[in-house]
Amino acid sequence: MNPVIVTTNDYSEQDNIIILSNRDNHDWIKGNLSEHEAAYVKQTAEREISHIALPQAGRTVIVQFLKKHDDNNRTLEYTRRDAHEALETIRRYQLEEFTIIDETGRDLALAYAEGLVLGSYQFLKYYKDAKKRKTKLQKINVHKADKKAVSQLNIALEATTIARDLVNEPLSYLTAQKLSEEIAGMSKDAGFTLEVFDKEKITALKMGGLLAVNRGSFDPPTFNILEWKPDNAKNDKPVILVGKGIVFDTGGLSLKPTSHSMDFMKSDMGGAAAVACGMFAIAKAKLPIHIVALIPATDNRPGNEAYAPGDVITMHSGATVEVLNTDAEGRMIMADALHFAKKYKPELVMDFATLTGSAARAIGGQGIVYMGTADKSVKDKMEASGLTVQERLVEFPLWEEYNELLKSDVADIKNIGGPSAGAITAGLFLHHFTDYPWLHFDIAGAAFLHTPDSYRGKNGTGVGVRLLFDFAKNYND
Repeated sequence: MNPVIVTTNDYSEQDNIIILSNRDNHDWIKGNLSEHEAAYVKQTAEREISHIALPQAGRTVIVQFLKKHDDNNRTLEYTRRDAHEALETIRRYQLEEFTIIDETGRDLALAYAEGLVLGSYQFLKYYKDAKKRKTKLQKINVHKADKKAVSQLNIALEATTIARDLVNEPLSYLTAQKLSEEIAGMSKDAGFTLEVFDKEKITALKMGGLLAVNRGSFDPPTFNILEWKPDNAKNDKPVILVGKGIVFDTGGLSLKPTSHSMDFMKSDMGGAAAVACGMFAIAKAKLPIHIVALIPATDNRPGNEAYAPGDVITMHSGATVEVLNTDAEGRMIMADALHFAKKYKPELVMDFATLTGSAARAIGGQGIVYMGTADKSVKDKMEASGLTVQERLVEFPLWEEYNELLKSDVADIKNIGGPSAGAITAGLFLHHFTDYPWLHFDIAGAAFLHTPDSYRGKNGTGVGVRLLFDFAKNYND
């Protein structure tokens, strides 16, 4: 469970406090620190030290010197990262609770609390000594913080934590059916509805892409429909989210190498986690937006009946696909969901997927590759949200010449485009199944990190959840 953030209007001389300060303004010192401590803080402010701890009788005071940037979004990001750096000190002093006091005049306390909570994340489920390992931090009081902003931040952080947990779960636990059960638990907590199609229903709907990928699996697929439709929804037509739910990807008969590839493919449902947990946050915060999420789910294995390179698959749309690589499976299940979305006559569809290594190689783990046909105004709003939460977006082109790379000799389209422009041809494949304003987000680089990165941590990051939540908050503005 995350440390909870609480707004408070007061604090006592016995409370642990973290004071957020500029390096050049120390007016706040009087009344908080002794003369000796004040001199030490002023000396420290002149050096390249991010924070200091001042143990006092009965409490600990931490002074954090925050970085500045001309761009406010970068200042917020610096603040989150500064908070993460302070966590080691917070752990050393075994603080369970403290109050954040912002003396910068720049309204940075909530960003600091956000960095602390995300940086405190632990996935301890499979440790025998989990209780011993668990962080002691339980409660973060923020002096004079806006109550609505605090509530929404807690919701966003809870949703991000759930997404991280899902991505970090192994296939031995998180099968497609278990993913549906996890979503069902979220639906009860947040208030959105859930309908789950089983294999019989999926077969009746002729979702050929999802069924083909599932053919080598021991476990049946699911198709999940999540809906949040409040009475005060401001959009007449729904916004649709589609999330790739490949709970484990061996590559199928186009088998991946184990080292640095298949060994972390429990993360290949990062798109499903982003979409399900984004929906959780939106519904729990009761945002006035009608939104539907579609999550096709299966694992991809080289079992006895696995689909093979050279197979031609008839999709839910009726289009035929020549399969040249069974490791390009995510687009197969996503295509069925994107065609299914047409029944809602949506005003916007956005899909999230750990789709291509090409996207990861292009921009690494520091952002998200995206492309699509939605209006510029929608793209601008999404890019603004990306900057706010620092899940930054880089738009790739959908030039018509790339379509030549997807032409098949035996079917309507083939499922890979070749060695170049892989992220783009994957997006164009999905575009083939759309006829509405659409955006595709390839989160392959950012969904699972192999080395720690500040408050984003290591392994599952929950990327996409805070992005979707911020976008939804501002969608109807």
